[in-house]
Amino acid sequence: MSARDYDVIVIGAGPAGEVAAGRLADAGLQVALVEEHLIGGECSYYGCMPSKALLRPFQALAETKRIPGAAEAVTGDLDAAATLARRNEIIHDLDDGAQLPWVDGKGIALVRGHGRLDGERTVAVTGGERLTARRAVVLAVGSRAALPPIDGLADALPWTNREITTADEVPESLVVIGGGPVGSEMAQAWRSLGSQVTLLEMTDRLLVKEEPFASELVAEGMARLGVQVRTGVRIERVTRQGTEGPATVALQDSSTVTGAELVVAAGRHVPLDDLGLETVGVRANEHGFLDVEDTMRIPGSDWLYVVGDANGRVLLTHMGKYQARLACDQILGRPTELLSDGGLSPRVTFTEPQVAAVGYTLSNALAAGIQARAVDAGTSQNAGGSFYGHDAPGMSRIVIDDERGIIVGATITGAEIADFLHAATIAVIGEVPLRTLWHAVPAFPTRSEVWLRLLENAGL
Repeated sequence: MSARDYDVIVIGAGPAGEVAAGRLADAGLQVALVEEHLIGGECSYYGCMPSKALLRPFQALAETKRIPGAAEAVTGDLDAAATLARRNEIIHDLDDGAQLPWVDGKGIALVRGHGRLDGERTVAVTGGERLTARRAVVLAVGSRAALPPIDGLADALPWTNREITTADEVPESLVVIGGGPVGSEMAQAWRSLGSQVTLLEMTDRLLVKEEPFASELVAEGMARLGVQVRTGVRIERVTRQGTEGPATVALQDSSTVTGAELVVAAGRHVPLDDLGLETVGVRANEHGFLDVEDTMRIPGSDWLYVVGDANGRVLLTHMGKYQARLACDQILGRPTELLSDGGLSPRVTFTEPQVAAVGYTLSNALAAGIQARAVDAGTSQNAGGSFYGHDAPGMSRIVIDDERGIIVGATITGAEIADFLHAATIAVIGEVPLRTLWHAVPAFPTRSEVWLRLLENAGL
């Protein structure tokens, strides 16, 4: 067994781990980055990037068809083969060779293999290497799709996000379990590519954590596209005919739904069982995550940090990267302050229409005891919206704390509005007073004039 010493060891080279390793190396520390699969992690190869590559052609086509002049130029259907080829290009055919130059350029030692703790500040890697950290170990192991306890589900060989985002052929039909962001995005993506899709959701609406109007608009988008959505369902059991036959989902109301493939998008879990946590006296909480302080350090430890999905605070790529920056500041002895976290974090669902939100929904704000009210405006009901075509769907809402005179939440829906979110995030995180926002004049003619309408409707 070979042994090597470093200032910091990062286990997991997904987005959060990459940020941690890169920032610490830039600060002059000796860093080892341990990865057993692909540099770039789940998001780059099986999540954010391939899913958006699958969705973008359909969304661009939908927008084009709404615009006179451009609509007449559309003479064919969406090319599924070209879409899948572009997806493969974006995920580099599941080859992380393109990631190696930045690792080498920053002087980071890449160690291939499964890393697990083996006592304080020590990491054992498959293959016989033993690494020791002088300052810290950062766990950035990400998460995997969870299978709900449904009779027969595991034996039915369901697809998870990994299989559905990397499939090389369009299934004749799909049954998607879960109407959250992943399930909703994949239902639309594969329906646009030609698959017959049925989406099953246990709650009474899609995107249940977002504003009800956002759920309604996405459900309408599903209907226009031809996705069959069934909400409020209870699944009794799942069966499959052999290993390649269709999968059948039996529901509590005695009906069944059958698809050539079955996709499960119903939560995530963190693979903590082989991380050696027992060797340092650390245990997962009742939800299967690792509790951390706001510095992302394990309570009672001066060397062990957990960033990204494994701490369970919010399972979003950009928030894992934010947490990695906080952990790096703490390791480097810099001032550390957490201002954005948990369910109030900025988030985007890339359906058609898109849903972008940050902070509280109205119901969550009221439940938190905030003196809140909602103000709405049509996302494209302004001059800038004229250029996005006829009947472009979308509504925007800000949630106002009248006691403090600030915005505590915002939800924006519409075509290609994901980049709208950052202005709302700045307003919410910065607690910018409404009277100040009134003087942030949106340019004409842009859809950002929705902010003017919202503030006018708020009474300014």
